[in-house]
Amino acid sequence: MTKENLLESKDFLDNVLSGDEKTRKELADKLDSLLSAGDRDTLRDFFSSIHPADSAQVLEFFTPERACEFITLLDIENQARIFNYLSPHFETQMASALGRSQLAKIIGAMSHDERADLFNQLSPEEQEEILPALAQAEREDIRKLSSYPEGTAGAVMTSDYASLSPSITARAALEKLRTEAPDKETIYQCYVINEQRRLVGVLSLRELLVASPRSLVSQIMNDQPIFARAGDRAEEVASIMAKYDLIAMPIINGDEKLVGIVTFDDVHDIIEEEATEDFHRMGSISGRGESLVGVNFRETSSWLIIQKRLPWLLALVFVNLLSGAGIAFYESTIEAVVALVFFLPLLIASAGNAGSQSSTLMVRALATGDVKASDWIYLLGKEVGIALTLGLGMALAVSMVGVLRGGPEVAVVVGLTMTIVVLFGSLVGCLLPFLLAKLKVDPATASVPLITSIADVGGIIIYFSIATWILHIPATG
Repeated sequence: MTKENLLESKDFLDNVLSGDEKTRKELADKLDSLLSAGDRDTLRDFFSSIHPADSAQVLEFFTPERACEFITLLDIENQARIFNYLSPHFETQMASALGRSQLAKIIGAMSHDERADLFNQLSPEEQEEILPALAQAEREDIRKLSSYPEGTAGAVMTSDYASLSPSITARAALEKLRTEAPDKETIYQCYVINEQRRLVGVLSLRELLVASPRSLVSQIMNDQPIFARAGDRAEEVASIMAKYDLIAMPIINGDEKLVGIVTFDDVHDIIEEEATEDFHRMGSISGRGESLVGVNFRETSSWLIIQKRLPWLLALVFVNLLSGAGIAFYESTIEAVVALVFFLPLLIASAGNAGSQSSTLMVRALATGDVKASDWIYLLGKEVGIALTLGLGMALAVSMVGVLRGGPEVAVVVGLTMTIVVLFGSLVGCLLPFLLAKLKVDPATASVPLITSIADVGGIIIYFSIATWILHIPATG
């Protein structure tokens, strides 16, 4: 069987990678049979002919132990590239399944930041076991990079960068980069450091190429580089890089010395993880223990998902009991005008929908830095105007139905309630993210289910209070 027989066509591989179950099983069976038959050359050609990211996805069709048998057929550079694209959970499983010597070779060939990430994912026992198998320079680099707290710039940076002295010429700088390029994460941005390794400037490869060969680096560099500190939050670094369109950002320590860089691919991972966490919080999927961030949802155990979803759902059950209590309190109003029940789902859903929209906009604005916590008064006033306009428009539409269903008085109740509940839901959705930010809690925790539950309770009380007042019906009490 040849490599062409395996791929059959580009469409076949695209179907495999897009999750088509039939073609996925077909390819997995072919690869499995080739491995069992010992056809190493065909397998090696297959994995070498596709992108490492695609190879990583194919390996995750198998158990970690079987995946190790496939990956060890390749040269060490390709093994390291594929490891970089594995999901964190599967990468850790494969690292545990590989022998110490083989894992040490892969770690040694990985980029500085990727191997530090992998090292941090290993158990303390596995870390102690693997360190002696690494070269001293690799051990020191891993220890340094893995020492920074999770979520900081230091934890995601790489120490693999191109540096130049300010006193050399552009010609000498290009010669230096030509020699070092194969071993560096990026050479498109070069960092100028003095004898004390303090950052004094930054220089792009383009600027070097167009400069006079005799020009000194100090004459053509930008001596006002944008940088971050190792202890800064990774999300803040990502925001700065996005703002200034940087492909890499230098990271300095407390002594103002250059200790690493954060590259665009690191920023992409940070933004993706942060967005995933926000979506989980907004969907009330959180809790202690193993995170769902970076985990393949298809392969995630049902029990882990239950653990993440159940606590919030149980909490919201008790919040929603207040809705039942509100309905019970106004039993006499409901008995007097049964037509009111027809509009109940519509009104409380409108309150929740308005609150969810407002919350989503506020959380997004806070996350991107478009607004700050101190802007809450201005935004509250703005939201009042918007919510009233929305509420009045919706009230006009639903009042027509109210006339047909229950008469003019019911139409007035429904229209007035619609205006107020939309205003109430919008203000809850607007203010809750600011309140959580003030309390140093992630604003994404102002989740859609939480706001919907608050809007439900408030909507019921508002609706039946207005109905009782306008229709002159005594409440149960």
